[in-house]
Amino acid sequence: MESFIRTISIVTFLFAWNVGMSQNFTQVIKGRVIDQQTQNPLPGVAVIVKGTDPVQGASTDMDGYFKIEKVKIGRVSLIVSYLGYHTQYVDNISLSSGKELILNIKMEEEVNQINEVVVSAEKDKSETINTMATISARTFSVEESQRYAGARNDVSRMAANYAGVNTANDAVNDIVIRGNSPNGLLWRLEGVDIPNPNHFGTMGATGGPVSMLNNNLLSNSDFMTGAFPAEYGNALSGVFDLKMRSGNYEKHEFLAQVGLNGFEFGAEGPISLKSRSSYLINYRYSTLGAMAALGIDFGTGTAIPKYQDLSFKFNYPTKKFGNFSIFGLGGISAISFINSTKDTTNEEQSMYGDNRYDIYSKNIMGVAGLTHTYIINEKTYTKLILAGSGIENSGILDTVYGNGNTALYMDQTLRNTQLTASFYVNKKINVHHNVRVGIIDKNLGYTFIDSVYVASLNGFQTLFNSSGSSNLLQTYIEWQYKITDNLIFNSGVNYMHLTLNNSNSIEPRAGIKYLFGKGQSLSAGYGLHSMMQTLFVYFNETRLDNGTYVRNNENLDFTKAHHFVLAYDNQLTKTLRFKAETYYQHVFDAVVNQYPDNYSLLNSSSISFVMLDSMKNAGSGENYGVELTLEKFMDKGFYGLFTTSIFKSEYKGSDKVTHPTAFDGRFVFNVLAGKEFGLNLHKENAKSKKYIVVDAKATYAGGQRYVPIDLEKSAQAHSAVYDNENAYSVKFRNYFRADLRVAYKIEGKKVSQEMAFDIQNISNNKNPLYMNYNAKTGKEEVVNQLGLFPMVQYRVVF
Repeated sequence: MESFIRTISIVTFLFAWNVGMSQNFTQVIKGRVIDQQTQNPLPGVAVIVKGTDPVQGASTDMDGYFKIEKVKIGRVSLIVSYLGYHTQYVDNISLSSGKELILNIKMEEEVNQINEVVVSAEKDKSETINTMATISARTFSVEESQRYAGARNDVSRMAANYAGVNTANDAVNDIVIRGNSPNGLLWRLEGVDIPNPNHFGTMGATGGPVSMLNNNLLSNSDFMTGAFPAEYGNALSGVFDLKMRSGNYEKHEFLAQVGLNGFEFGAEGPISLKSRSSYLINYRYSTLGAMAALGIDFGTGTAIPKYQDLSFKFNYPTKKFGNFSIFGLGGISAISFINSTKDTTNEEQSMYGDNRYDIYSKNIMGVAGLTHTYIINEKTYTKLILAGSGIENSGILDTVYGNGNTALYMDQTLRNTQLTASFYVNKKINVHHNVRVGIIDKNLGYTFIDSVYVASLNGFQTLFNSSGSSNLLQTYIEWQYKITDNLIFNSGVNYMHLTLNNSNSIEPRAGIKYLFGKGQSLSAGYGLHSMMQTLFVYFNETRLDNGTYVRNNENLDFTKAHHFVLAYDNQLTKTLRFKAETYYQHVFDAVVNQYPDNYSLLNSSSISFVMLDSMKNAGSGENYGVELTLEKFMDKGFYGLFTTSIFKSEYKGSDKVTHPTAFDGRFVFNVLAGKEFGLNLHKENAKSKKYIVVDAKATYAGGQRYVPIDLEKSAQAHSAVYDNENAYSVKFRNYFRADLRVAYKIEGKKVSQEMAFDIQNISNNKNPLYMNYNAKTGKEEVVNQLGLFPMVQYRVVF
């Protein structure tokens, strides 16, 4: 550890010496300004750097582009104004010496226009990129995912700090939204619904231990927790609508990053200066071997996770044929749990492995796509998306006997593929009305191969070799009616059809927002939402006595939910915001056992997914609660966030009895704060600008619910037998975790550097995760979540 930090310190010193030989710490701000609803460029827009004397700024050209040079680095704010449009305020964005700041600004036309120039009130900071989202939605910045303590540069872990959201456990980034299963979340990247974008993620899940999504390539994006617009289908709990940024279209820039978890390199720059086409690419290779050597426990025992991923985007704007972009994301991960070579009698069970087996696991995920945006006229544009994606989980399991010997037992491969074609037309009829109509067709492929080792054959015998395909068709229409600047009504309908069994769902959505007083608003939203089951539920096969196979679950319908939400928002000051939301969700047609018991797929997650061979849509659930947010936006280097959620989550299985769900924690409190300290900002002869950044976070939440173990039956069976009749009726003690992040930043003339220490669970609190049964001792064992988990990272941008 000491040698690693010493090496990083030497590198930091050398860079500071070589690049900090000038006091002229300035950078370029540039980008494009377009109409929010039509995507048309806006020429003649005034973009001013706030607080500069003499005033620094620029006007956009005929294509909407602007460029402001020699802006002092640090925190800067922009004022963007245009006749007939609401003035945009872009506040407290970080401008560094190593990278030009590129902004894509969307302006909203005023409904009540007058003939003289009027400077509008500041735009609501909670407004989303998708203007059809009325309620239970917010935009997040890439800086937030990098800044929040404990987030690990992961958008899922970042979002767990928002009201209504909680993590399922520390080891994975599953997020529980309003008591729903993490598997109800929809991931969307560049307009395409994508498979689980996490390393070591299981099929049908939405989370995993490490995210493939690289926040160095992401742009500001939307996160939604309920009653979302009609263009989002096949989701029950929430939506991550992620956007990738385009590369710098004028200058080549590079990023290098090294830490205890691996290495990363990124590059971007122009392909053609004339057309402003660009490339953006990032590769990461990681092995946690360095952390294992330091004795840091990340929940996998002695097993060392290895993973690598690649992300890219190529952007090609044209004068006559619209804008083309090619994007992609892919990753490979593998891990092996070897228990046959050690004595596990008194060893604590790890979060992922099982002391009874040697397990070899590998995961592959990839997505690539082409998007084409074409502006037909000043009121209408279209967008076409073609994409392909796939995910594969494979594993080999060996039985470990008491004498340490092993026997080959099982070999499985599970593969899903998806081909997507999406097209929509957006029409701005006038300043009051905007309509969007779209269609999405997804061809879904499935393969499952399951085999066991047969000693007499000296090889594997295939038990299942199942494959199939289906199409999920979605059509939607959305209408936005701006009655006035202060009263907006959004509505729409989503229709889904699954060709596998002809399941259908017609889903109305509506939301209204009323702005009044000084920075206050009231909002209400409703949506009917549905979600198909994961493919291996439909294609699961049961072997009959005569040797034939049947698919008992093939005719399962969508699981559905009504979402009702009310919200009050108050911009108390320019940088302080209060928000309260209350909601009720009624889930129906949930998948439960064919025979009366308390089983339900509503309790599934990435580390707990139990499937039966005969299920039906006869279950239900209820989620309701209140959420409060008090947020201090970044100002003078300081920010703060307090969120709380008080909720209840219940379900009924085929027994028709009300039970708490696995995610019924009842409450969550989060407190975050951070401060950026300039060390030598006023020193005239400084060769570089230096900063210390401190971020802290604390979470207190209701304890994890679990299924009790029947010790008597477990002793007879020599393995865990769970008391399913009392599932989730008990829970562990309440959860507490405190995180701290400290970073040291150096800004030279052309190079930015940062060395960060991010310590998760700094108090080393032992938060229980689940109860395990040790067959060797005949006792229950509490498997704890991650203890103190430090991360060290060095990053340079030039």
